[in-house]
Amino acid sequence: MARPLAEYFGSVQSSDAYHYGFGPVRDFLVYPYDALSHDWVITNPPFRLAEQFVDRALTVARVGVAILARTVFLESVGRYEDIFLRRPPSAFAQFVERVPMVKGRLDRKASTATGYAWFVWDKRQQGETSKLMWVPPCRRALEREKDYR
Repeated sequence: MARPLAEYFGSVQSSDAYHYGFGPVRDFLVYPYDALSHDWVITNPPFRLAEQFVDRALTVARVGVAILARTVFLESVGRYEDIFLRRPPSAFAQFVERVPMVKGRLDRKASTATGYAWFVWDKRQQGETSKLMWVPPCRRALEREKDYR
C-alpha cells in the first residue's frame, strides 16, 4: 500500500511486522509512536488485531485513520461496544469486487471469496457514520505491469 499512497500523499512512512522490502520491521502496537505524531494512519492490520490497531491509530493520528479490513469487521457485539458505539467511523467504503490479498506479495492470479472495505475515521468529522460508499470495480484499470515486478 505504501507505494500507491506515496503517489497521492508524497511523503509516506511505512513499516510492517515482517520484511517485505518496503520500510523497517516494526510492531505498530508496541513501537513508541508519539500521540498525534502523524496526519494519517492507513493500514491493513492483521484481522485478529484490528481492534487494537484502531485504538492505537486513533491515538497516533492527528487527522484520521483508515483501515482496510474484512467487511465482517462491522459485526460483533464486542467491536460495537469497544469501538463503534463511542467512535464510529465517519465513512465505510465497501469494495464491490473481491480484492484478493496474498501475504507479502501481489499475485495477478489470486482470487478470494472474502469481502473487504475501508473503515475511515476522519477526526474533523466526529459523530455518526455519515458516509456509506462503494469502491467500484477498478482493479484491472488501476493495476500496472510494474506492480508485479
